[in-house]
Amino acid sequence: MQYLSAEEAVKLVKSNTRVFVHGSAATPHTLLHALANRKEELKGVEVVSISTLGDMPIADESCKGSFFINSLFVSGNVREAVNSDRGGYVPIFLSEIGHLFRHKILPINVALVNVSPPDQHGFCSLGVSVDVAKPALEGAEVIIAQINPQMPRTHGDGLIHIDQITVAVDVDDPLPQVNYAEKIGDDERKIGHLIAEMIDDRSTLQMGIGAIPDAVLGQLGSHKDLGIHTEMFSDGVVDLYEKGAITNRYKKKHPDKIVSSFAIGTDKLYKKIQDNPLYSFHEAAYVNDTDVIRKNPKVVSINSCLEIDLTGQVCADSIGTYHYSGVGGQMDFMRGAALSKGGKPIMALSSKTKKGVSKISPMLKQGAGVVTTRAHVHYVVTENGVAYLYGKNLRQRAYELLKIADPAHQEDLEKSIFERFGSFQYSFK
Repeated sequence: MQYLSAEEAVKLVKSNTRVFVHGSAATPHTLLHALANRKEELKGVEVVSISTLGDMPIADESCKGSFFINSLFVSGNVREAVNSDRGGYVPIFLSEIGHLFRHKILPINVALVNVSPPDQHGFCSLGVSVDVAKPALEGAEVIIAQINPQMPRTHGDGLIHIDQITVAVDVDDPLPQVNYAEKIGDDERKIGHLIAEMIDDRSTLQMGIGAIPDAVLGQLGSHKDLGIHTEMFSDGVVDLYEKGAITNRYKKKHPDKIVSSFAIGTDKLYKKIQDNPLYSFHEAAYVNDTDVIRKNPKVVSINSCLEIDLTGQVCADSIGTYHYSGVGGQMDFMRGAALSKGGKPIMALSSKTKKGVSKISPMLKQGAGVVTTRAHVHYVVTENGVAYLYGKNLRQRAYELLKIADPAHQEDLEKSIFERFGSFQYSFK
């Protein structure tokens, strides 16, 4: 292993190869900017990653032909490219992305990662993003690593020895700051309150990305002996742990530990996880394995979506044919929670968009992808209430969802229900 400048290091990337980019709060910005500066000399470089944060210069229109963004989870900084001829979207469960790398379905030529400095034994940490980075590194022909003192050293299985790194680049890059609590509005608070009432003491929690999970966590301060086994977490988990509500005492897998595959937050979070054995980071293939998830008691899975139809079909990755995010780990945990003893898979969403369009629709938009099937949906929560769909037929589901839809749209939705199912209603005990 040798140390080079970023400009020299990225010369190891050749045309017509596949490059993995470390994701989320570990996005290696110094390397990405150096790589973008080679756009005139490179052609056909395929870039694969899950969500990334901050600038993504290789996704710029000026890089057309040089880089192709083949996204495994679409984030805002690549959305325009992915929805053009400069990119594409691979629908895949987060738990299975490692399979693509290990079994050479998407073999990695070069991996760009952002790691902590080596310890006294020569081991660097993948820090806040172990998720799919660990399997990507296992098969990568070349590993280019930013050695970054601002990357927390995390416990778990996200270590890489310095001898495995082909080329290292010294940087001092701050991690992206994301405060989801600042995004909590009235609807999120109402949803958070409703979900908090559904959570029993000694439950094991999984939270998706966004304001709603932090809104839920903010209202769990009086709960007891909660556990965390989640694909990701943010500052809300740290705050709740400090209140004493999280003990992880009753988890069956990794008791006394907060288990995750990646984390996004502020410096408060990054400092808390630094060399802290309380937090255990593992690859997504393990954390999101339904067989692992279901072993924990009372798993409550809290996820969100872009749209849900009146039968319970959930679209979470696209707006019609426009690719917006990804499949991610939603189905992994929705199923894992359903199989857990006393578990509750919850789909949480505001009843309408910021423009006032109902998120509960008679049918999904043309071209929309079904991420979570209606057979997997149990609880749906909006600011207007809770709908329990499990065991209900399509007509019954439609009326349950009607009750929690935006009042301004309920009349139109009821007309759609009548047109599809007629006026006959019945109930069984």
